[in-house]
Amino acid sequence: MPRLLISIPATRRVPLALLTVVALYFTSIPLDTASTKTMKGQKEADDRDVVALLAFKSIIQHDPYGIMNSWNDSHDLCRWEVIQCGRKHKRVTSINLKDKGLVGFLSPFLGNLSFLRALNLTNNTFQGEIPAQFGQLFRLQILSLSWNSIEGEIPANLSRCSSLVQLSLSYNKLVGRLPPAFGFLRNLETLAILTNDLTGAIPSSLGNLTSLTSLAVVDNHLVGNIPETLGQLRNLRVFGFGGNELYGTIPPSIYNLSQLKTLSVPANQLHGSLPSALGLMLPHLRYLLLADNQFTGMLPVSITNASDLTTIDIGHNRFKGKIAVDFGGLPNLVVLFAPGNNFGSGELDEMHFLSTMTNCSNLVGVDLGSNQLKGVLPSNIGNLSQFFRMLSLGDNHIYGGIPSVLGNLVSLDNLILEGNQLTGSIPSTIGNLQKLQMLALDSNKLSGKIPDSLGNLSLMNKLYLGGNMLDGTIPPSLGNCQGLLFLELSQNNLSGFIPKEIFGISSLSIYLGLSNNHLSGTLPLEVGNLENLAEFDASENQLSGELPETLGSCSSLESLSLAGNLFEGSIPKFLSSMRAIQILDLSRNNFSGQIPHFLEELAIKTLNLSYNDFVGKVPKKGVFANASAISVVGNRRLCGGIFQLQLPKCRILRDSKKHKKPLRVIIPIIIPTSIVFLGVILISIFRQRSLKKRSYETCLSGGLFLKLNYKQLLQATNGFSAENLVGVGSFGSVYKGNLNEERNLTVAVKVFNLLHHGAFKSFCAECEVLRNIRHRNLVKIITSCSSLDVQGNEFKALVYEFMPNGSLDNWLHSWEEDQQNKSGRPNLLQRINVAIDVACALDYLHHHCHAEIVHCDLKPSNILLDNDLTAHVGDFGLAKFLQSPLNLQESSSAGIRGTIGYVAPEYGLGAEVSTYGDVYSFGILLLEMVTGKRPTHALFSEGLDLHKFVEMAVPDRVMDIVDPVLLIFAGDSSKCSQLEDCLISLLKVGLACSTDLPQDRMNMAEVFSSLKSIKDTFSMAGL
Repeated sequence: MPRLLISIPATRRVPLALLTVVALYFTSIPLDTASTKTMKGQKEADDRDVVALLAFKSIIQHDPYGIMNSWNDSHDLCRWEVIQCGRKHKRVTSINLKDKGLVGFLSPFLGNLSFLRALNLTNNTFQGEIPAQFGQLFRLQILSLSWNSIEGEIPANLSRCSSLVQLSLSYNKLVGRLPPAFGFLRNLETLAILTNDLTGAIPSSLGNLTSLTSLAVVDNHLVGNIPETLGQLRNLRVFGFGGNELYGTIPPSIYNLSQLKTLSVPANQLHGSLPSALGLMLPHLRYLLLADNQFTGMLPVSITNASDLTTIDIGHNRFKGKIAVDFGGLPNLVVLFAPGNNFGSGELDEMHFLSTMTNCSNLVGVDLGSNQLKGVLPSNIGNLSQFFRMLSLGDNHIYGGIPSVLGNLVSLDNLILEGNQLTGSIPSTIGNLQKLQMLALDSNKLSGKIPDSLGNLSLMNKLYLGGNMLDGTIPPSLGNCQGLLFLELSQNNLSGFIPKEIFGISSLSIYLGLSNNHLSGTLPLEVGNLENLAEFDASENQLSGELPETLGSCSSLESLSLAGNLFEGSIPKFLSSMRAIQILDLSRNNFSGQIPHFLEELAIKTLNLSYNDFVGKVPKKGVFANASAISVVGNRRLCGGIFQLQLPKCRILRDSKKHKKPLRVIIPIIIPTSIVFLGVILISIFRQRSLKKRSYETCLSGGLFLKLNYKQLLQATNGFSAENLVGVGSFGSVYKGNLNEERNLTVAVKVFNLLHHGAFKSFCAECEVLRNIRHRNLVKIITSCSSLDVQGNEFKALVYEFMPNGSLDNWLHSWEEDQQNKSGRPNLLQRINVAIDVACALDYLHHHCHAEIVHCDLKPSNILLDNDLTAHVGDFGLAKFLQSPLNLQESSSAGIRGTIGYVAPEYGLGAEVSTYGDVYSFGILLLEMVTGKRPTHALFSEGLDLHKFVEMAVPDRVMDIVDPVLLIFAGDSSKCSQLEDCLISLLKVGLACSTDLPQDRMNMAEVFSSLKSIKDTFSMAGL
């Protein structure tokens, strides 16, 4: 239609409505189908988005931060919290509900948000399945559903979201196969599905995703071969399929991905050898993670051409031959982990590769334990990196002496050379290694005396010197090692008295081994200081005298062996206080007297009393009822006992006048007694049957705990009412309760939702940990309960002491809901005290328990505050006992433990759980306490995180980043300067704990000491 020009006189004002009518008239466009129709369509689209979001809100069961309070008709859609709209229209383009603590389900109505480009629901508790309607979101670019409890299969029609760039589904409960239709997502750059339960093969169609830069499907149950087609992903930087059940070889095409930086396939069943030109084919490689497979062949010499390499972890494979790599060409190398292989050729220069590592200025650790390496340690080994912290060469065939230059490696915290053929003496320069925590030189051929200088190693917690030919006396200076948990001096030629200083090491809690030496004298009275010791072996010496009464103070002893000595006297009554004892060996001594009946009441599993001079009747109950669990041979004057012991019957000596009773006196006694005895038997039978019917109503608690059943907990929490609900976690809910029958005791009842995957395992983990630990800065458990609820469903709960001041998370951040009320926020001294409390708790867990315990989920919501604001670490549902010191370095197929923002970065690469992971979480926690910012704050994106945020500000801009509340203080400019110094010191501790490399982090003993020093300085400054 031709355009008409309408001239309007400038002197006249024409109404806008008239101009509109005229314009529409001449263009033949009806009013009701032009702007009106456009406005109506926009209104309908807006309403559709509102309906979709309100439908989503309606199935949210818990919104702890009130995020969705603004989602209602009284607000403009685009002003709703966490919602973003487009600039040209009011259609929803982004929903960011990351870290909001939401509990609920995914709504299929979200599939109606046709303009949606980003949906981030990371780190909540969304349940149910991924709605198939999500496949309608053809504009969607980012879909992140990680760290939830989403179940079911991955909908194949997600492949219709053709604009997807990032798809993250990690840490859920997804099952089924990886959809082959994902091969249609041509724009996809990141695919991350870690720690789920996916099965089936890797679809070959993934080779069509030519835009892909990161492919990580770690810790699932994928089977079959790695498809050759994945070699088509020319832009790929990260290739991660660790922790699956893949077999076969790595296809040659994968080695042609020249941009690859991470090749990670640990914990599978892969085999084959590495190409000789590996370093030339993958020149940008940084992480080579192949541990726990069946790879063979040699370590390619060409690997030196991959000059960016930082981590080589190829442990527990079948690699062999000489390590001929010149590591000097890898200046960025941080760790070489290759234990459990067959490396070794027998050539004279076998160990030369260690010399080439002196050019690796960032080297932190070398673990080549359990190989076939043979040769001497190079004399320049003391020139390794100033950051070098771990040298593990145990269980090889290394001979010669220990170079004294090892004393130059002042950052070393683990020196493991056990199980070799080392000779000569232990260099006194080892005493220079002030940071050493573990020294393992056992099972060699070392001779000479134990150097006094080992007493300088105040941080050492494990010392293994057994199985050598060391002589002389035990140096009293070892008593200075007040952090020792494990001391092994057995199977040497040591003589003289046991120095009382050894028994002054109150931290000894795992093992004290002095057996098979020539030690003499009595057992010192100071042995009673070892209240936490689990195992003590002083057998095969020449110790004499009676057992000191103080030995009864060792109430944690589980195994005590004093066999093959010259001890005498009777078995003392005070041994009855050893309630934890399971193994007791007093054989081949000069003990005498009767075997006491209190041994029947102890939980002993193995008892050896052979070859002594015991007399009288052998008991029949407890351990004495099991012939395979006891030995009393060589005691010629014993009698009685169970039939299997084949001992003579005990003769009963009676005085006829004294023991004869008239029949008229005996019968009145016998008849009532028989009736009572019969009644007891009948009652016992009835109770046994009743207990079988009510087996689930029995609390899983020991004698030290209250005994509560489901009914009592139901009454205490007012029927687990919403009014008593104080928190909701991943595995259940916590209720406040009042035990009226127990002196008005207020408790916190954690009820596990056993329908949640992992809840039962979490319950068992907390029970196992909490029954083994006691500390003022750990939550105090009242009892545990396992029973059936009123509907006959299985019920499990833990009952804790109630903490009236809630969690550290609430204490730090609850003001965010009321910006006007900041008066209750903690001051700096209070925060330092809390940090010290938490550090003390972790130091106890890591260094002072029977076995090292890793919490695995340290965060503010798991730190509770009592009336005095003393901090208590709680929630041990993910905690893990460490069995071996090498677990800190090995790879694992286990999923990442922890909470996003606080979880250590190495866990994402498949590293095993370690105490270093807790240290990282503590570091982030400390930075959060000082800055007031969560690690998941919206500020932290595009590569910026809390650690880097603080690192960039220290020391010059510290006052700009700390929580403003901490700057409110009384004083002049000098105090301001002192306050700044204190804040810098705290932040430096946090940074030192939260570095990317585990080996660069402080340990909790150092952290605890540093924080106490900072507090002392703070207090002296009068701030």
